[in-house]
Amino acid sequence: MKTTRRYGKKADLALGMWVKLARASATFNRHAVQQIRSFGLTQPQFGVLECLGHLGPMPIGDLSKKMLVSGGNMTCVVDNLAKDGYVERVQSGDDRRSVIVRLTRKGTRLFEDVFVQHADRIAALASVLTEKEQEQLSALLKKLGHGLQEP
Repeated sequence: MKTTRRYGKKADLALGMWVKLARASATFNRHAVQQIRSFGLTQPQFGVLECLGHLGPMPIGDLSKKMLVSGGNMTCVVDNLAKDGYVERVQSGDDRRSVIVRLTRKGTRLFEDVFVQHADRIAALASVLTEKEQEQLSALLKKLGHGLQEP
């Protein structure tokens, strides 16, 4: 980060890293979201399909935690996916108060159709880095994320 004001070596280094991380993330995300929209989905809708497609049915509260969104937002996303016939809510067999969200057949077909295309697109976007660089970046981002977790 080039600035006329200096904040000290550690702060300048951290600020520069943060700006680069934010810009790279925003650019990468913009390309990914562009493709997701071409599937007729919003990013949160795609995230729900991806989560359920890989992890299977789960309570809406667990889905909210995995997606890092509030329960109210998740309810709206699930409502819209249900309206389109991609997911359904079912009562939990273990706890009548718990509602499980799962993919319908239509939702499973959509997930299987679009996720392969999405994976190929993400691989193409990441290809500016070598496989070793992608592994290194992944490890560093994981370390950063874990280091910032609340206790």
